[in-house]
Amino acid sequence: MPRAERFRRFLAYFTTHFPEPETELHYGSPYELLVAVVLSAQCTDKRVNMITPALFEQFPTPERLAAASAEDVFPLIRSVSYPNNKAKHLAGLGKMLVEEFGGEVPSTLEELQRLPGVGRKTANVIVSVVYNQPAMAVDTHVFRVSHRLGLVPRTATTPLAVEKVLVKYIPEALVPKAHHWLILHGRYICVARTPKCMQCPLTDFCKYFADNVAPRLEPVVAPV
Repeated sequence: MPRAERFRRFLAYFTTHFPEPETELHYGSPYELLVAVVLSAQCTDKRVNMITPALFEQFPTPERLAAASAEDVFPLIRSVSYPNNKAKHLAGLGKMLVEEFGGEVPSTLEELQRLPGVGRKTANVIVSVVYNQPAMAVDTHVFRVSHRLGLVPRTATTPLAVEKVLVKYIPEALVPKAHHWLILHGRYICVARTPKCMQCPLTDFCKYFADNVAPRLEPVVAPV
């Protein structure tokens, strides 16, 4: 099946059945989303949502976070993955937001990636969700689902390579939504170890299903 046709079917399904997807991280401002996304690296959104209310109560603004040390932040985030590194990142992030950006979350990938703990994936999330720019954040879910569906070629072996293919084929206006579609599909249906193919509505064009699942299905024998 041509790649463009796979994208057409992918977009047709989700624009019809899930037209307004949203991040599952809880936040009330660009600053809170930035902190939550930094914390979510190699950690579940569910876990992050459990700890951010207390964190945001103590550090409700970049200015308050800028005045904190990593030691101040650590007890509030100790249950996430890599809490020591993330505490240092958040303390440094608060200071840089205040000192270099006037307490505002920057709107460009280049500026965002200057912040401690912010790589390309996190920066893409912020410009996509907050500023509605056509940026595609490629996390493990997006990477896995894109390959399984056959949206990207096997030669796309890095997140950046996957990102480039996705933004090439997806209309700009739909890129921010497609980011969520791919993540949520990977989180709940196309899971890593045992994908729920028999519950998936995308099997008619899914390369993984065609190559790995369909051949094992017993043919239906019509009654004599």
